[in-house]
Amino acid sequence: MTDDASIAAVAGDAVAWLRERGVVDGTAVGLAIRPGVGLGLAVADPEASIGLASTDPARVVEAVHASLRPRWVWWDRETADPLAEAGVAIARCWDVVTVHRLLHGGWRTSIARVWAGLHDVSSPLPAMGQLGLLDDHGDDGGDPDAPVRPDGHLRPEWASGGWSSTPDRLAAWAGLALRAMEIQIAHARATRPVPDRVLSTARSESAAEVLCAELTVDGLPVDVAEAERIIGDAIGPRPRDEAEAEERRIARDTAVIEHAPPGRAPDLRNPADVRAMLRRVGVDVPDTRAWRLEQHRTAHPLVDALLTWRKAERIATTYGYRWLDEHVHDGRLRGEWSSCDGAAGRMTASAGLHNLPSELRPAIAAEPGFVFVRADLGQVEPRVLAAVSGDPALIAATEAADLYRPVATRLGVERDVAKVAVLGAMYGATTGTSAQALHGLEREYPVAMGVLESAAASGRAGDDVFTIGGRRVRMWVDDRTDDAGVGDIDRARSVAAARGRFARNALIQGAAAELFKVWAVTVRERGRRLGGRVVLCLHDELIVHVPDEHGAAMAEVLTDALGEAAFRWSPHREVRFVADVSVIHRWSEAK
Repeated sequence: MTDDASIAAVAGDAVAWLRERGVVDGTAVGLAIRPGVGLGLAVADPEASIGLASTDPARVVEAVHASLRPRWVWWDRETADPLAEAGVAIARCWDVVTVHRLLHGGWRTSIARVWAGLHDVSSPLPAMGQLGLLDDHGDDGGDPDAPVRPDGHLRPEWASGGWSSTPDRLAAWAGLALRAMEIQIAHARATRPVPDRVLSTARSESAAEVLCAELTVDGLPVDVAEAERIIGDAIGPRPRDEAEAEERRIARDTAVIEHAPPGRAPDLRNPADVRAMLRRVGVDVPDTRAWRLEQHRTAHPLVDALLTWRKAERIATTYGYRWLDEHVHDGRLRGEWSSCDGAAGRMTASAGLHNLPSELRPAIAAEPGFVFVRADLGQVEPRVLAAVSGDPALIAATEAADLYRPVATRLGVERDVAKVAVLGAMYGATTGTSAQALHGLEREYPVAMGVLESAAASGRAGDDVFTIGGRRVRMWVDDRTDDAGVGDIDRARSVAAARGRFARNALIQGAAAELFKVWAVTVRERGRRLGGRVVLCLHDELIVHVPDEHGAAMAEVLTDALGEAAFRWSPHREVRFVADVSVIHRWSEAK
């Protein structure tokens, strides 16, 4: 039997088995796959699971999905990744570990820990012994071939990969994932004030994790020749060896130090040394952040030289030739993507994908015959604050393309002052211009300011906060204080204040991340018919790679998808969300 015939036969058996058990469009179906072994399927009946052998289980899933379009339920990226690698596009899913992070907060976890938490079984988790000498082989009185021990824990051998050794084990693993989902749904219904909202978030977060699997596989298109030119302009051609690289490092440093007064040569990589050097030329700054130094660029040639050095140093140490060799392959910048950063739930990526310096943006280029469609959400955080709080005056301000202008008019201040005040309120700034305008915000937007202050109060008290989508954002306790006044009282106050600022902002950033991910997965799904692939998710910015003949149509998809996402996500649908959308060939062409 040919491979195609074998895939069709296994898929036919799977579809027939699922249909017999009432699976239709949207029915939850547990799934576990292992390339070269097969796949396991499970439905709501705890006894209803089946294992099927296949050399290409991803293609079997693709065929089943085309016939039935269920909501696939799996444990984690070990299922999503091989599907993405095979180019299998799953529209609806439930990722148990991703949902656990939503419901419980944080990022670090494991399937064994998730299972233990769902069943309230005590710690510590059983572990595999060193070199297998102390592995669990059923001496606990249970069946060694069963995934769950008599004490309720998952067997370490299963949790560490033994689930994938046979089709029958895959079937059992799929059944456990389905059971985990059912418990998570019950937990959400019992613990969240608006359970339908958190369940909707769970589904979009799971879809976002699939998008992250695809972003990891696809990579971001790069014009390698242009990247090498930019790097070369900043730090010179590729050094022949480490000695030459060190010579250039010294030369870069010398170009700055020659502007400093005579004396001990400062370490430009030490902020304290840099501040001391600047003071000696009359520039006294509390820190050496680039935006602060920019304000003093014309004060002394040293400042301009230092800012120029910083850009070159960043490329040399982080985005230089080694970075290019390690992370750019086949014309694509490839890093690992995750849908949650462990704090407020923003998407993250490795390989510098979330921190590319603007100097390198000309090298991010669509492939021949393609264009980028880039969209950037406008003033998203204050618009999210309006949606989260339901403040009527702030909601009215979102009707404007520039939200800060009606806010400025209402406060009786300049537009830039209004912007600083609104952002300061969300970030917890309590000094300077923000503090002066804060009373006006409290007077004119009492509902929105009250929501922020309530979150800050919870954070200061050490209580976790929850986003509008139900994500738990955990606070922290400094073990050098007890927050009750015993020990270092000044440090206790400082820690509490930091928690308050973090909670205030996490409430809004977390909600904005939820909206963004609903938008991103909607674009992913709607853009597929045009051959579009999302290739970058940068905080509030999306870039889609699409055949050039569909660029204009994809731009419409991005705009329409934002309206659809806002309608689905926003608790106050009259809030207006806007995006700047453009069709470009290089990222640097975006405004």
